[in-house]
Amino acid sequence: MTLLDIGLAVSTLPVIALGVGIGVDYGIYILSTMSNKLTNGMPVQQAYFEALVERGSAVIFTGLTLAIGVSTWFFSDLKFQMDMGILLTFMFLVNMLGAIIILPALSAMFWRKK
Repeated sequence: MTLLDIGLAVSTLPVIALGVGIGVDYGIYILSTMSNKLTNGMPVQQAYFEALVERGSAVIFTGLTLAIGVSTWFFSDLKFQMDMGILLTFMFLVNMLGAIIILPALSAMFWRKK
């Protein structure tokens, strides 16, 4: 946001909250499936694979669809709309990759077998 000279204001805060909220949803989709599999005694790597098989395509499809739709705002003549298009596209893609790559890596580090 600093590089694009987008300030945190009353008008930008709901847009940021939207991007973060959707990112949390991506994580819930993957982690809920992984948690269920891990609770049943499955190893972390297999639980991650099963979660990707069950929910990974939905997360990728949703993330790409939202990012492509919002990326069309780049061509707007309104500076605010163009800035929010850049910001949301970035957030949707990074949140999607984080849910698919970083979240399972963190769960592998912190999951303790009982």
